[in-house]
Amino acid sequence: MDESTFLHEIAKKETLAEDVAKNVFQNPELVYFLLNGFMMKPAKYKFKSAKILALISKDKPEILYPHFDFFTEQLDNENTILKWNAIIIMANLTPIDSEKKFDRLFDKFYDLMKEGNLVTAANVVANSSVIVKSKPYFEEFITQKILQIDSLELPTPECYNILKGHAITAFDQYFEQIKNKSEVIAFVKKELDNTRNAVKKKAEKFLKKWDK
Repeated sequence: MDESTFLHEIAKKETLAEDVAKNVFQNPELVYFLLNGFMMKPAKYKFKSAKILALISKDKPEILYPHFDFFTEQLDNENTILKWNAIIIMANLTPIDSEKKFDRLFDKFYDLMKEGNLVTAANVVANSSVIVKSKPYFEEFITQKILQIDSLELPTPECYNILKGHAITAFDQYFEQIKNKSEVIAFVKKELDNTRNAVKKKAEKFLKKWDK
């Protein structure tokens, strides 16, 4: 199958991203078609390719690790959807980052939280547990980045509430690795009065589980 045919097939609504990912597991050379699709102008190609690549990064990161630099470049992509997928993919590559490529990009990755885009910041926070579990020596730095949510510039007060909900979920996922647990507990306790009910419930559940 040539690239044009492949991309045309994956762009169809009835084509499941999960099925394409499984096909790539068996035929890794197809990843080059997806990387090209990621950069194409037609949205139906780029967004479907991005979704498939994100799935591959979770289950078979070794297929994408040789292309780590490609995804690094996408952190500067003006298309926010592609940037969000690059964030997910890069986090998923950290478990096999034998060359410590992510380590050199740590500041750049977490500086994305400062761009003023809620979804960008949420993607960074939501994928932090993967990074901490892969690179525990970054735990304290990552935890501090997340604890400083109130210092970010976000569009609305509700954005802060939503992001704090993601923070609580992330802390829950790697709480056992956290060195300064009391600081995190204190952060979550403040959200017991959060005006967003979903965040308040997350805080209650978190504290019931970890505040012992």
